Amino acid sequence: MRRTIGAAILSALLAVTTVSLINSVPISAQPKEAPKKVLRHVVLFKFKEGTTKEQVKAIEAGFAGLSSKIDTIRDFEWGTDVSPEGKSKGFTHCFFVTFADEKGRDVYLPHAAHQNFVKLVGPQVGDVCVVDYWTQK
Repeated sequence: MRRTIGAAILSALLAVTTVSLINSVPISAQPKEAPKKVLRHVVLFKFKEGTTKEQVKAIEAGFAGLSSKIDTIRDFEWGTDVSPEGKSKGFTHCFFVTFADEKGRDVYLPHAAHQNFVKLVGPQVGDVCVVDYWTQK
């Protein structure tokens, strides 16, 4: 009988220790669900010589405002070139527009708000580069 009680106590201790070890594994070490891929629409602008700071500010605000006007935009961010490499080829502004899928982008491109923005920016842009890609991890 002593062996049975001892075995039961040992079994209980082992179970408690196992649960404690499992619960102490950091969340970052536990398996993660693969993130869903999204479609990124990257736009680079090179402004024409003579474009004023006020015109650039209006373009920045206009692009940023599209996310409140077009429901299929999932995320938006932008910034200006700060690279010390000197390889920007005159492109100063980078805009990232994120969509869940091609359908979202296909709504965005002909959308009236986007087309109005294109009219705003068009006269001031010397060059534009657009790249769309699916995110990869």
